[in-house]
Amino acid sequence: ETAMATGHAVGLIIFVLGLGTLLPWNFFITASQYFNERLAAPNTTSNGTSGSTSKDYNYDSWMALLSQLPLLLFTLLNSFLYQVRERFRVAFSLVGIFLLFSLTAALVQVPMQPDAFFSITMATIWFINMFGAVLQGSLFGVVGLFPPRYSTLFMSGQGLAGIFAAVAMLSSILSNSAALGYFITPCVATLGTLLCYLLLPHLIWLMALCVTCVFAVTLSVFPVITVRVRTVYRDNTVWDKVFTCVCCFIVFNVMDLVGRSTPSLLQWPSKESRLFPAAVLLRLVFIPLLMLCNIQDSNLTVFSHDSCFVIIMALFSFSNGYLASLCMAYAPQLVRSKDCETAGSLMTFFLVLGLAVGASFSFLLGKLV
Repeated sequence: ETAMATGHAVGLIIFVLGLGTLLPWNFFITASQYFNERLAAPNTTSNGTSGSTSKDYNYDSWMALLSQLPLLLFTLLNSFLYQVRERFRVAFSLVGIFLLFSLTAALVQVPMQPDAFFSITMATIWFINMFGAVLQGSLFGVVGLFPPRYSTLFMSGQGLAGIFAAVAMLSSILSNSAALGYFITPCVATLGTLLCYLLLPHLIWLMALCVTCVFAVTLSVFPVITVRVRTVYRDNTVWDKVFTCVCCFIVFNVMDLVGRSTPSLLQWPSKESRLFPAAVLLRLVFIPLLMLCNIQDSNLTVFSHDSCFVIIMALFSFSNGYLASLCMAYAPQLVRSKDCETAGSLMTFFLVLGLAVGASFSFLLGKLV
């Protein structure tokens, strides 16, 4: 019974650590409306007058790109950082993430020119994801030393991070509270992740390509395309106000969590099956499907009803979580035991590579609709 209780405690800690790794990404994409509203104000000129029009900062695409580039770079550099003790790497990264979230929360109450606010926000996104890359690479290496089911728990924790951010945003919208409380939430969660961590004293190329493809497809349309889908019930002001938060972010993150958790019950196709890479490539169909939804000012709309968008988003997000979890679980099984940690770290690099590729393609797809 003691061994079972210890196993459950380790599983819970790994789940929380997974949640902590994706807090920066999820809290910044879910707050897209807050950032865009602050950037919509015209800049004040040197003589004190305001410009007639506001700039188009293209926040969502820049946010996605400047999130994934440091992830890609510093995940690759993790192989050189192994000379630094893993315990120090994780603790230092979590403290850095906490301080940057605290800065973002403080800026909610500070009036700023849109240009200055955009520059500080982009710098914050770069550095917070730099710390996130070191954190994620280090923790995937640690999780790779455990049995495969712990990889699934870690991925499920990452899925919960999205739901956590979306629910925090929904609560902020419904309570008409300031964004301050929204950004304080990940500060507390990051400290909790640090506490949990302190309590927890050659690759298979097919899996690498598969995990890259999964996340490249996802980031090419989420959130840059999905946040532009509008409800057909525009007369319902309450539904119109929460539509994006509910149907884009909450649906995505709930179904992504379900997908990440399903491999603990069912793992199909098997790691040797040709159906596995076929299923990964089949996700490409979601790019045109989402671009044909009811996007504002688009002439490509085919699936105009809200239910069509929700169904497509549900399948899109479930397949993302399910296939990504299978990739991360299968890779360590295909190498020798002593290479499991290396496999976990390298898979993290290819995961982030997919995110960076998808974020880059989002600029192009955003112009097509």
